[in-house]
Amino acid sequence: MDSEPVTVTAAYRVDPGRESEFYAWAIEMLNAAARLPGYLGGGVMGSGSTSSEWHVLYRFEAEGPARAWDSSLERARLASRTGSFVQEKGTQRTSGLENWFKGPVRPLPPPPKWKLWLVNLSAVFPPVLIFNVLVIPFIKDANFLLRTLALCLGVTAMVTWLVMPRLQRLLKKWLYPPLQSIRGRHRRMAADGPRARR
Repeated sequence: MDSEPVTVTAAYRVDPGRESEFYAWAIEMLNAAARLPGYLGGGVMGSGSTSSEWHVLYRFEAEGPARAWDSSLERARLASRTGSFVQEKGTQRTSGLENWFKGPVRPLPPPPKWKLWLVNLSAVFPPVLIFNVLVIPFIKDANFLLRTLALCLGVTAMVTWLVMPRLQRLLKKWLYPPLQSIRGRHRRMAADGPRARR
């Protein structure tokens, strides 16, 4: 569906010793994306302080805003400023359920299980309650298996298209560290890089 959250992951190879320059450029890209409607957040990921493989993630509330970012003049302008020390290796797009609790490259550890349990409970309980109060009384004489199937179909549809996308937007800062903490982590990585290479 066009209304599902979309994650765009751009992969880059960065020459050793140029990580700080790449990181500053990537933050510029994220700040530009953040000015567009529908942007949910993002981050810059490297697998270590001397990593040559980096990813820039952009999360959007739907496919439309993601396409608007892809075709924006600001993105094209900033992309043209990357030096020869950066090679783009391609992009990946994912949407829907796979983005509720993890990104395509798992840049951060998943939220603790108790947080996932609370979010799932918050997503499932209201539809089950509504269905039991408003629908089940009208089909109480139906076969038990048919009643159960109707309950599962109704609740799954409500959770997938109505409840979970809204909870994901509402609780994203609680489930994942904000972009500022990602920036701090990678600044420390970039600062430690020269010492690590000695």
